[in-house]
Amino acid sequence: MSTRMRMATTCTGTRTVTPPGAHGHAEEDTPLARLDRSGLGRLAFYEWLRPFAVGLVHGLAGSAAVALMVLSIIREPMAALGYLLLFGLGTIVGMMLITLILSAPFAFTAVNLPTLNWRLRVASGLVSFVFGVVLIYGIGFADGGLFSDAPTWQPR
Repeated sequence: MSTRMRMATTCTGTRTVTPPGAHGHAEEDTPLARLDRSGLGRLAFYEWLRPFAVGLVHGLAGSAAVALMVLSIIREPMAALGYLLLFGLGTIVGMMLITLILSAPFAFTAVNLPTLNWRLRVASGLVSFVFGVVLIYGIGFADGGLFSDAPTWQPR
């Protein structure tokens, strides 16, 4: 048997088992990989546009509800289009500034102070982990959270 796929015998028959870290498809067979190999992948504009489009979609995903709520009360089509453009531009600029502010200490210390850079990465990872645990506890378990015996939700 190959190291990529193994066969396992169960009480219902034989099934395919993939080893940890393996995908159900070859990485070069994904739609994105095919697009990268196409003529577009060799264009400099594509190299810039692809991460921009991914960031745009991810940046707007969380705020789409807010944009749609405000958009629903704008009656003039040109004003609605202007709002969407301004909202999108503000989202892009805001995300760029936040990314710049958060990444600047890491970029500076990576070159000048490698030991401090390692400590900064560990500290930011631990802070992120603790924040996630506190958030999970607050939403899931505290005061009638989602995973309690009697979940309750009150809009604030």
